[in-house]
Amino acid sequence: MAAHLVAGFLSSLVLIVAIGAQNAFVLRQGLRREHLVPIVAICALSDAALIVAGIGGLGALVQTHAGWLALIRHGGAAFLLVYGAIAARRAWRGGQLNVGDEGGREPLSRLAAIATCLGFTFLNPHVYLDTVVLLGALANERGAGGRWWFGAGAASASLLWFVALAWGAGRLAPLFAKRQAWRALDSLIALVMWALAAAILAG
Repeated sequence: MAAHLVAGFLSSLVLIVAIGAQNAFVLRQGLRREHLVPIVAICALSDAALIVAGIGGLGALVQTHAGWLALIRHGGAAFLLVYGAIAARRAWRGGQLNVGDEGGREPLSRLAAIATCLGFTFLNPHVYLDTVVLLGALANERGAGGRWWFGAGAASASLLWFVALAWGAGRLAPLFAKRQAWRALDSLIALVMWALAAAILAG
């Protein structure tokens, strides 16, 4: 049991600890301390649901229907291109984070933050490849006795990562009192979004 849990935890952590669209969004919201509970809940619960689906056999089904992934790929690329443009616009305008305010910028409403988080979660084809296909396959290699323990370890890694990213970002708040820091972050986010969109379309 413990071996399966640890294997699932480490496998999931390797896949999600990377600069990606979802992580960049969670980091930015963590710095601004906006709607952290629903955002972390969406990210962690979505990963858990997709991991369960992959272990339950959805991964094999997705691999036999290339049209589904193609639709997700193009929709996800469009979403990333648009959000990248929004981040580039923020970088151009500049801003800063002052203690007790909303960062000198108009904050996202709770509904907008939830919708954006759902977009980053479900319009990214890499989420399905990582959680449903890859983790699902790795879990099922462990047989009936170990696959669900592997899945539990993978889901717990996702939860721990997003909690650490969202609330750990607050420690960087003093740095982001500087306008240049926000510009650098938003520029990096824009480049990451566009690079991911290009990679998705090229694939």
